[in-house]
Amino acid sequence: MGSLLAALGRWSISQLRELGGMGLLGLLALRYCFPLRWDLFFKQSERIGVRSLPVILLSSAFIGMVFALETFYALRKFGAETMVGASLALAMARELGPVFTAVMLTARAGSAMAAELGTMRVTEQIDALEAMAVNPISYLVVPRIMGSTLLAPILTGISDFIGIVGGYVIGVLVLGINAGAFVSNIEKYLEVTDIYYGLLKAAVFGFLLALICCYKGYSVRGGAEGVGRATTESVVFSMVMILVADYILTALLF
Repeated sequence: MGSLLAALGRWSISQLRELGGMGLLGLLALRYCFPLRWDLFFKQSERIGVRSLPVILLSSAFIGMVFALETFYALRKFGAETMVGASLALAMARELGPVFTAVMLTARAGSAMAAELGTMRVTEQIDALEAMAVNPISYLVVPRIMGSTLLAPILTGISDFIGIVGGYVIGVLVLGINAGAFVSNIEKYLEVTDIYYGLLKAAVFGFLLALICCYKGYSVRGGAEGVGRATTESVVFSMVMILVADYILTALLF
């Protein structure tokens, strides 16, 4: 029993140390975000946003299709098939768009951040930057966090649109829902605040996943094995924190 409590205590302390380190890194990133290195910012934005766009488009389209298909058969029992469009739009704007976009960004871009920074740490490239009087936080971390924070809402807006289009294709062209009722219910029930809060959640998710992945890569230890471990931990922890933050923001905003 004592050994179990000791192990639990060590794990709790290590997790608190990790959270403290992430918080400090976030504060340093905010401190050094101005003046922003625009060349590095645009480079990271291209890596995070443009290169992640194909997988987000593909996943969003099928998410919308599956959601429309499932809700059609559920709502048909109550004679409310025309509400598929409104249900899909609300779900995409509030939850599915922000969360799945953040998950795809974590898998596609976040893992790359952790692996790249971890490799730079174990090969002493970050130490070389410090030796040349180059601030590694400003040079490496800030562009990635800013790029992820600003690109996540843009990608989420695209994801929302593509998901609704995918649901429209299945609902109207395949399942035979009236096109006018599909679109009019979206206009009736989807409010601007739903879209706004969804984009706000996406910005928070983008900040969290970039901060976690950058911290895991920046603080890696143990050579190549440590890089692999840090990359895995960054993806898992980012996805968990995205879901936790999603619940908190949903409870506060809606």
